[in-house]
Amino acid sequence: MPLKFTKMHGLGNDFVVIDAIHQQVAMTAELTRRLADRRRGVGCDQVLLVEPPHTSTTDFHYRIFNADGSEVSQCGNGARCFARFVHDKGLTDKRQLYVSTKSGLLTLHLLDDGQVRVDMGVPRLEPRAIPFLTEQRAPAYHYGQGREALRIGVVSMGNPHVVVPVEDLANAPVVSLGPEIETAPLFPQRTNVGFMQVFSAEHIGLRVWERGAGETQACGSGACAAMVIGRLWGELAEEVRVTLPGGDLVINWPGNQDTVTMTGPACPVFDGEITS
Repeated sequence: MPLKFTKMHGLGNDFVVIDAIHQQVAMTAELTRRLADRRRGVGCDQVLLVEPPHTSTTDFHYRIFNADGSEVSQCGNGARCFARFVHDKGLTDKRQLYVSTKSGLLTLHLLDDGQVRVDMGVPRLEPRAIPFLTEQRAPAYHYGQGREALRIGVVSMGNPHVVVPVEDLANAPVVSLGPEIETAPLFPQRTNVGFMQVFSAEHIGLRVWERGAGETQACGSGACAAMVIGRLWGELAEEVRVTLPGGDLVINWPGNQDTVTMTGPACPVFDGEITS
């Protein structure tokens, strides 16, 4: 049976978006991997599923599948594409959407300039909530031993993130250290790994090794995580421009128990069908 989809991207972080309201979709790890395959499938970092609302107080339910077939709880760039998709396809005419996910509620705002602002929720810093196996919460942790130990920050933005500060982003050990930290026993559900260079209090650079996808052109939740950690370390202002390989996002976080907001583009690429 043909499966209709739309290819989209947020700053080069690319997605296959599927309407699971008007067509029956049985997502499996095998189907996800086939869709994500860049040689034999459509090609993407994640597959996004648009489902009917699970409650009367939400507009849609949002599911995210990594290229390796695993289902995850959060994807910030995907959330922006989700909002653009449901509006462009006539699934809603609302410009403010309430969307449920595995990790909680997202509020999505379609702005007049075509960008999308996402309320990403309150950062989770308690190790048990991340999850991160350590004895107690701290503003920073050490990864490794002795002189080789790295200072890291750890936070959940609905999915687990490690933030590693670097002085030279272009030469950061993303490909070598990223998968090592991703699969470290300290992180029972694996983790995303962001490498952050601080240019000023209002501007950082970031490269992200995404759990189950490898290095991507952009990671919205990773940009939020890096901003939160940099702010906790006293290095960043309340609003920060985050430059990723695919482009810029604007992240705002007043601190404490306030929510993090992320603003950026969402771009359709093409529509298609594939035999499922």
